Amino acid sequence: MAQVLVVKYENQADAKVFETPYESQADLAVLEVPYEQQATGDAVWHMVHYESQATFKIFKVKYEAQADLRIFKVKHLAQAGWRTQGHVLEGKLGK
Repeated sequence: MAQVLVVKYENQADAKVFETPYESQADLAVLEVPYEQQATGDAVWHMVHYESQATFKIFKVKYEAQADLRIFKVKHLAQAGWRTQGHVLEGKLGK
């Protein structure tokens, strides 16, 4: 389950994330869900408020070149998933 926390400082994060304007530019298409139980794998995220709840911490960056992971938010479960096969973070977000 990907329980994701957005942190304020880069050094606290597991990865730096850039949200792309187009799906074709993304490494990962992400669906955000409202309940912890709905989060599965790397691509279905439940956003949390506390570090103790998080399985993965991200720091949002302003520029694509700064990012470890480029994401695009989708509205349907069928759209969520990896776009870049063999990405270094694949399998690590939903520990």
